[in-house]
Amino acid sequence: MPAPALRLSDRQLKGVKPASKDYVLTDGDGLQLRVRSNGSLLWNFNYREPVTKKRINMGFGTYPELSLANARKKAVEARELLAQGIDPKVQRNMLNETRRAETEHTFENVALAWFELKKDSVTPAYAEDIWRSLTLHVLPSMRITPLVKITAPMVIELLRPLEAKGSLETVKRLTQRLNEIMTYGVNSGLIFANPLSGIRAVFKKPKKENMAALPPEELPELMMEIANASIKRITRCLLEWQLHTMTRPAEAATTRWVDIDFDKALWVIPAERMKKRRPHAVPLTEQALALLATVRPHSGNREYVFPSDRNPRTHANSQTANMALKRMGFQDRLVSHGLRSMASTILNEHGWDPELIEVALAHVDKDEVRSAYNRADYIERRRPMMAWWSEYIQKAATGNLSATAINVTRDRIVVPIR
Repeated sequence: MPAPALRLSDRQLKGVKPASKDYVLTDGDGLQLRVRSNGSLLWNFNYREPVTKKRINMGFGTYPELSLANARKKAVEARELLAQGIDPKVQRNMLNETRRAETEHTFENVALAWFELKKDSVTPAYAEDIWRSLTLHVLPSMRITPLVKITAPMVIELLRPLEAKGSLETVKRLTQRLNEIMTYGVNSGLIFANPLSGIRAVFKKPKKENMAALPPEELPELMMEIANASIKRITRCLLEWQLHTMTRPAEAATTRWVDIDFDKALWVIPAERMKKRRPHAVPLTEQALALLATVRPHSGNREYVFPSDRNPRTHANSQTANMALKRMGFQDRLVSHGLRSMASTILNEHGWDPELIEVALAHVDKDEVRSAYNRADYIERRRPMMAWWSEYIQKAATGNLSATAINVTRDRIVVPIR
């Protein structure tokens, strides 16, 4: 009968000395102490992989930080797993990854990583809206929640109060954004499936409502209110600029001087600031150029044509025009986006080419090749239409101190403005 293997003792371990080469001391049942030539002592568990039967070493830690008694406990736990056909090293790696995921892969961290990609595919104003909605409604409750622990019931409970308040559009957008974040987590290998894939179905659907817009016959009233309203000069000019150029609120608010070619009377909005992510050219009328002449003394040395009041280094908020319209008494009657609808209605009613109107509104042409080929031609064909539209606005403003109620006297543009 072979002699039983001698066990290591604490006294023996305290007297261990390094040699010129590494060597191993055996405690039995797979537990070993590797003595390195540099003097470090490393606990090691040597075992056969349950399926392949290959010899594998699994490090436990260093001695004396990990005592002999605790090293033996770890060896017992590893052998118990092996008895169940479980590879202890694989099991440990999985547990470590789970713990790491709980600390590193929190909702906030993953949302930030997703947002870094998302913001490059949308306009800056829309990107700002996305992050603001998450900051207001989701992050306060789920900031440090590990992605793997997010469930549908958790998010439903979070969004129910918004639904009860009637903020159905906000709920709709949040469910879309949360789904995108979770899908990003799946595609990044952080979670196996998206638990929120069907969450939108449990909430009420918002009723689709058209942007509030005035009927064409009320344009004179609008121009009178803009002229007489107690609003800042820059805000008045911003409203009329959006009206004349038929652009979206965010596009108008972020107008930059560098994008305007005065020689060609052309404003080219870069793709990154357009909703459809492609550049958009706006032929500038005499009235639009007069607006720029009006604001140049106030912002000509700035990047943006319509600077923010609080921080002139940045642009006006995309909601500035909306807030001004509310103060003028147009709440529930007109939003700034509705200025585009008014322009479209009037131009269509007066027989202008619907295709040119759609191009002026920067609606995507399904035939991208034709759109690219005809872009230059469309600009010249749109000039008469834009000039007619500016003159129509000017006539509606007759008698008011409009920023674009221009008079030409001996080839000089006179711009009366409050």
